[in-house]
Amino acid sequence: MTALRHALEAEARQAGFAKLGICRPDAIPEAAGRLARYVAEGRHGQMSWLEERMGWRGDPTALWPEARSVIMLAEMYTPEHDPLDALNRCDRATISVYAQNRDYHDLVKKRLKRVGRWLLERCPGESIKVFVDTAPVMEKPLAEAAGLGWQGKHTNLLSRDLGNWFFLGAIFTTAEFAPDPPEGEHCGSCTACLDICPTDAFPAPFQLDARRCISYLTIEHKGPVDPELRGKMGNRIYGCDDCLAVCPWNKFAREATELRYAARAELRAPGLEDLAGLDDAGFRALFSGSPIKRIGRDRFVRNVLYAIGNSGEKRLKPAAQSLINDTDEAVADAARWAVERLR
Repeated sequence: MTALRHALEAEARQAGFAKLGICRPDAIPEAAGRLARYVAEGRHGQMSWLEERMGWRGDPTALWPEARSVIMLAEMYTPEHDPLDALNRCDRATISVYAQNRDYHDLVKKRLKRVGRWLLERCPGESIKVFVDTAPVMEKPLAEAAGLGWQGKHTNLLSRDLGNWFFLGAIFTTAEFAPDPPEGEHCGSCTACLDICPTDAFPAPFQLDARRCISYLTIEHKGPVDPELRGKMGNRIYGCDDCLAVCPWNKFAREATELRYAARAELRAPGLEDLAGLDDAGFRALFSGSPIKRIGRDRFVRNVLYAIGNSGEKRLKPAAQSLINDTDEAVADAARWAVERLR
């Protein structure tokens, strides 16, 4: 199994993954309690799927009882530019780095399946299941248990040799490997990620209240956003990279090897006026193959209108005025808010 493990690591690197770690499915016994407290406090907001599949999510052994090992893999998407630069361009939109090109779910899953097929060829009779962020799997606690890194004060996974710009994928398998030692926490006294958060979404270090997180508000939250938070969203229309971008551990980040993660020119800092004018067909055409497509035109344009209202650019007012009678009430409400802000 030691020789197989080394060969597995080599295959994972060849497939495009930056790092691999292994843990047992029962390696995160504290996860169920932490998740239950998080949901009980309502910090998950409208993400009802966290509550509905809490049993599987909190206990990987319940998801697939036959599994004996969990292979966790990291794939880099390190940006080529400073993600915070676009925040100063008020008439432009800021889109989270990971969403400026192809959908990572598709790309990572293909690599996982490649590594999984390789493993099955060498372990006849064994089975695998691959997961990328869409199944009830707590990837970050599992990755921490597998030694890939630790959950930082911003609750994202950090690595001393990768930084925090990486996706996580999981291969559950009936093959039994020796587990890796878990990674300890190395944030020290640093609070850069907590201090930069524009909406104070961290009640305490290592805790996140999704209801105040811009990533949640722009992607998961349906309907109008609390007016108290709209003004703090700036020009962030899909996700937020602030807490990731300021992490000092990124000085060790490796370059992304997948060209399809590199920002498309038209999505690096697109004009708010153009985005506000998108109808459903235009939205789907612009974001074909992008993770942004899943939130739909209405929620996306709602976010664009909040950014227009925060821009201070009076020349954008007509773009907002044209949507005050939109058929989607959240869009119409955002348009009225933006017009009032620019008055």
